[in-house]
Amino acid sequence: MIAMCGGGTGGHLTIIKAVKEQIEDTPLIYIGSTKGQDIKWFSKDSNFIEKYFLDTRGVVNQGFLGKIKSLYMLFKATLKAKEILKKNGVKVVFSVGGFSSAPTAFASKLLNIPLVIHEQNAHIGSLNRLLKPYAKYFISSYEKDSPIKDYPVSEEFFKKARVREKLETIIFLGGSQGAVAINNLALAIAKDLDKRGIKIIHQAGERNIKEVEKRYKELGVEAEVFGFTNKMSDYITKADFAVARAGASTLWELTANLTPTLFIPYPYAAGDHQYYNAKFLKDNGVSWVIRESDLESDEVLDIIDSVDVEQISKKIGELELIKPNGAKEIARLLEDLAK
Repeated sequence: MIAMCGGGTGGHLTIIKAVKEQIEDTPLIYIGSTKGQDIKWFSKDSNFIEKYFLDTRGVVNQGFLGKIKSLYMLFKATLKAKEILKKNGVKVVFSVGGFSSAPTAFASKLLNIPLVIHEQNAHIGSLNRLLKPYAKYFISSYEKDSPIKDYPVSEEFFKKARVREKLETIIFLGGSQGAVAINNLALAIAKDLDKRGIKIIHQAGERNIKEVEKRYKELGVEAEVFGFTNKMSDYITKADFAVARAGASTLWELTANLTPTLFIPYPYAAGDHQYYNAKFLKDNGVSWVIRESDLESDEVLDIIDSVDVEQISKKIGELELIKPNGAKEIARLLEDLAK
């Protein structure tokens, strides 16, 4: 039995999704949180024989009393996770970080169950940094001594990958919760893109769909607007260029699909990790990065007007910054430990 845990955000949960799809012979359970997006992603997922959602929340960015309450919730959830691991005879725990992974990760150490951690970002998250010395394996695309280097992206992004030949469609990706800066940028340059004959696909966020659709209508510009989706690979494949946040899963999905991208990192990400994620690709000459505070419509349009999407798309593929077996390799490692 393998227990998978962690999440809160789509960036964490896409790792779980990619790896679980590659598990062949070992039963799985999922342990997440009642907070965040865990329930939305996995409550009806038939790949897991059992799903548990514990009452937890983040500790950081809380006031003093808030931190005390969060730590008490974590203590209670850790005891519950310990019961769950024993009851299901779990042999290995796979954690992707985030506050919802903490109880199960701590419980695994109390029970001496091997813990395998996947760190998504160039800057290690606080919980993963704390648990790294206790992990059987610590997996990261940015760490030289990582046992597996390739990021666990779902195979669909590789299978649908294509070399872009002409910039005809742009996708704006703000995540399922949306990004105000990216929404505002997309609307600010929508008429300019329309004049250039460039189509728009826009992930505006669940809460913003109606307002963004209304704004496009007022501008007289057609755009395909969506929020949460399980068909991200289809949307990305249709696009020739992307403007996106630099969460690790989004970044590597775009890379796997050979999509030239301008990254606008979320400025309040812990340790500024989104900037360092994007900088990794920029340093390889296959992306652009603009800080949100420096974002100017004219500069973005200049990039769009000058980009050779075919040349960049080919270069992404030639550099082989990511290969398609990351999720499968992690799955084999977990199954070997479970035996």
